[in-house]
Amino acid sequence: MSLFTVNKPLEPRSRTLVALMSFGLPIILWCLVSYVPFIWHPDMKITDPGSVSYFREDMLVGKDVFYKEMEKAEANNTATPAGEPANPVYLPAPHEVVTAFYTAFTTEPKRSSELWLHESLWSSIQVIFWGFVISSIIGIPLGILAGTYDFFSRLFEPFIEFFRYLPAPAFGALAVAVLGIYQAPKIAIIFIGTFFQQVLVVANTTRKLDPALLEAGQTLGAGNRSMLFRIVVPGILPDLYRDIRILLGWAWTYLIVAELIGTSSGITWFITQQARYKNFDNVFAAIMMIGILGLTIDLLLAWIGRRLFPYQKGTK
Repeated sequence: MSLFTVNKPLEPRSRTLVALMSFGLPIILWCLVSYVPFIWHPDMKITDPGSVSYFREDMLVGKDVFYKEMEKAEANNTATPAGEPANPVYLPAPHEVVTAFYTAFTTEPKRSSELWLHESLWSSIQVIFWGFVISSIIGIPLGILAGTYDFFSRLFEPFIEFFRYLPAPAFGALAVAVLGIYQAPKIAIIFIGTFFQQVLVVANTTRKLDPALLEAGQTLGAGNRSMLFRIVVPGILPDLYRDIRILLGWAWTYLIVAELIGTSSGITWFITQQARYKNFDNVFAAIMMIGILGLTIDLLLAWIGRRLFPYQKGTK
């Protein structure tokens, strides 16, 4: 079967291959940029400083600086420096990042006051969890009400439509003033970043419920309470679960900003510290850990969803 047939799913083997290519192609490009000198290596890594006083072994300098100093050394008949093409320090090679994945968990922090990486990750997970749980406890019921009853839609949605355009980080100073400098303002930013979107998304999902189900309930004499709890809520559960998965991904995108508010903490603190030490292999590793952790949670939720709603279209 063609890989480009309109509105036709790929065969299982082809789907797996294309999914692997989704990750493989960026990695191949990264390897080419890192290991093939003539593609993009704007710096020189000093292997022998020669007579250049400020050059040091393993130091990175721009090619223009390197060749300028080499010409000076040749003109003065002094020892010329030697080096090899290299990428800037902010672009570590794949093998360096892979090594950092291991050493970040096994290397003790430089200061006793700093947290291990797994402790930083746990702190970040708690911020995400509580911010999203509080948002869902309030946002999902409001969204269902707004999607079911026009009264609540007119009451809630105009203000929420206005408020969702306000950037969550703008409330950072206010959150610190009200909630202190520790975890509470970070949780508040996650809440603000997801709550208003959540109400609108859930309301829209509720409105998409098959009208035939509502008409059947009304024909059988169901009241407002029965319509809400026996028809609307059960009818939207599969799509509501999918919305929660998507909204949880949005919550992760606010994590770095949230953890910069008040006292720096979590994985953001780790990334900031490693960037300060110019350990960019650890920075890349930490960023990828966020992605891997988020993707793993999403895949787990998708697996649970297939078990909870085996009848939903597209779960297989």
